[in-house]
Amino acid sequence: MNCLWCDVEVVPEISWANVFTLSKPKYLCSVCTDELPVLEGKRCRKCSRKSEELLCQDCQRWDVHGDYDDPLTRNFSVFHYNEMMQDMISRWKYRGDYSLGNSFKIFYTKAFEQEFTSLPKNTIAVPIPLSNERIKERGFNQSLQLAGFLPMETCELLTRVHGEKQSKKTRIERISALNPFKITKTINKPVILTDDIYTTGSTLRHAASLLKEQGCPIVYALTLVRG
Repeated sequence: MNCLWCDVEVVPEISWANVFTLSKPKYLCSVCTDELPVLEGKRCRKCSRKSEELLCQDCQRWDVHGDYDDPLTRNFSVFHYNEMMQDMISRWKYRGDYSLGNSFKIFYTKAFEQEFTSLPKNTIAVPIPLSNERIKERGFNQSLQLAGFLPMETCELLTRVHGEKQSKKTRIERISALNPFKITKTINKPVILTDDIYTTGSTLRHAASLLKEQGCPIVYALTLVRG
């Protein structure tokens, strides 16, 4: 198969370790894989922002009264934002290249296995929803695609009121915006929210607060990119 990003042929690696087994398909060539901006080094324990402090200043503001005040227990992000990632996200989300999302699968599942395998077995994945208008515009929900990569049940518990794109809003507008989500079902299981980009954290916290109001005991998030 060809690389989903640069269209160069991807040659599978053959070794004694995989010669008798089916190796996982590779969606990116080695050059493109090496250029992906994987988040490494010290980061905030709550939001994955690069930080020398255990809790970055943004999360300290969310966490004014301690851990029980913040509906989101923790977010873990796989990549940081650079020009290549911005271009990939743009083609995937805004130009409807659903297949390109598969190039993130191995990284997303690896992050889950490293960071969240200790979660209770009844934990469910809840994708951040798009409005019906946005679904018609894009053709798919990228957060639902990410949820499908995880080895657990996916439940679309939330709906979204149509509004201005998040990318068009300023930081202050995002943080001060009214909750755009609705939920009509009680939930008594732990949840891991899936989304493509963590910017201010307001979207995830809007979702987490609704889930906890309806009985969810704890909410985590696994996002593809830390903006």
